[in-house]
Amino acid sequence: MIAPNKALGIVLECVRPLGIMRKPLHDALGYCLAENVLADRDMPPADCSTMDGYAVRSRDLARCPCTLRMIGEVAAGSAARPRVRPGTCVRILTGANIPPGADAIVMVEQTEEGDGLVTFQTKVPAGSNIRKRGEDAKRGDVLLGKGALLGPVQIGLCSAVGKAEPRVYRRPDVAVLCTGEELRPLGVRLRTHERRDSNGLALFVALRAYGCTNISLDFVPDDLEAIALKANQALTEYNVLVLTGGVSVGRYDLVPEAVTQARATVRFHRVAMKPGKPTLYATLPGNRHIFGLPGNPLSAMTSFYEFVLPALRRMSGMPEKECRPTMRLPLNRPLRTEGERVKFVPAQLVWRKKGPSVRPLRSHGSADITAGARAHGVVVVPAGNRELPAGSVVEFRTWRAQPW
Repeated sequence: MIAPNKALGIVLECVRPLGIMRKPLHDALGYCLAENVLADRDMPPADCSTMDGYAVRSRDLARCPCTLRMIGEVAAGSAARPRVRPGTCVRILTGANIPPGADAIVMVEQTEEGDGLVTFQTKVPAGSNIRKRGEDAKRGDVLLGKGALLGPVQIGLCSAVGKAEPRVYRRPDVAVLCTGEELRPLGVRLRTHERRDSNGLALFVALRAYGCTNISLDFVPDDLEAIALKANQALTEYNVLVLTGGVSVGRYDLVPEAVTQARATVRFHRVAMKPGKPTLYATLPGNRHIFGLPGNPLSAMTSFYEFVLPALRRMSGMPEKECRPTMRLPLNRPLRTEGERVKFVPAQLVWRKKGPSVRPLRSHGSADITAGARAHGVVVVPAGNRELPAGSVVEFRTWRAQPW
């Protein structure tokens, strides 16, 4: 068996970012940039006011209270440039450019206006309440680097600098193939030896939640020829094939042989983790990848989040170090584990006044989908017999959906 971190390292060594395309900005949410985004001009492009008030010469307020004559107004978006001369001021609105001659803004709450005159009660230093030209960025500065994930704020920034169609990495196309004689789709009356599929739909919607748009979902019985045929068909159309079930060493665990028949190179099979030990990973030329996940639901989803999702993120252009984010948080109850494999324990995030912590959940094993449904993610516990008291700091990996 191979250690989980080493297995992930192999996956990330093998996957490569996919092709590049231009994407209209309004449709680019969740994509990773394939280029740097630069400031097209200074930000802000001119000195401007941070609040509503009056533009003044600070030296005119050396002795307060004092009264100045108001000679005009400048609003955000206005091209007006009334010059502020000794003894005068200009009404100014938030975001408006500073008129020539002024070197400070006095907020409106500190003044009284009437009959074209404004009375000021306190003096202000030069530069007060002014954003300087280029304070946020200079023209040509890199604002977002290649590989940056485009969320709402990043898209807003691209819009601010006129990047209407950024170059982004394409997202992978993924086929999900569920194996097993016992599986039946929703809506079919079950006999006692049959089971409704849960892995297929869970993986399908997880892929959609994380940004994949071209996804297929199919089922195949425990028949080597049928599995090999469907796998080969999927690998001609999709970048990634995810199989569930049939990856262990039993009589009907036919996925490893089907992968061999597809002439794929098996990079690892069996990982020293619990749940998820039978996980398989193989590659084909052309940046094509096969993941064989165990059939038990907790095992399947654990392996998906540990190996499949990081691979998809990397193929989508995300920097390697960001493909499997981890938080270090304290336990809020004791946790005991046993055995010689790394444990992935379902857990919930708990928020208290002192900050977040994690609560391990009781699970009856790798088939306990109810524990998985209650979990917000998993606590990662190193191999060996361990008794972790409350307050111990552990690695926590979220399962909550976020775009890529």
